Amino acid sequence: MSANPAPVPDELEVATDQAIAACGGNLRETIKALIVANDYLESEVAELMKAVSKAFVRGRFHTYSG
Repeated sequence: MSANPAPVPDELEVATDQAIAACGGNLRETIKALIVANDYLESEVAELMKAVSKAFVRGRFHTYSG
């Protein structure tokens, strides 16, 4: 599994500008929106980890035997 590469600085600047624009230019609202989004993503990861763990315990995943 490969992670997405980090955005290049120009892409990060564009994404930052888009996030600020989406919040009407209000930096405080932008930060709050990003915190909410991060909390949501963290809860999704936790739920996925639970699901994978349960599947592993039930034998739905097999270890690589080479």
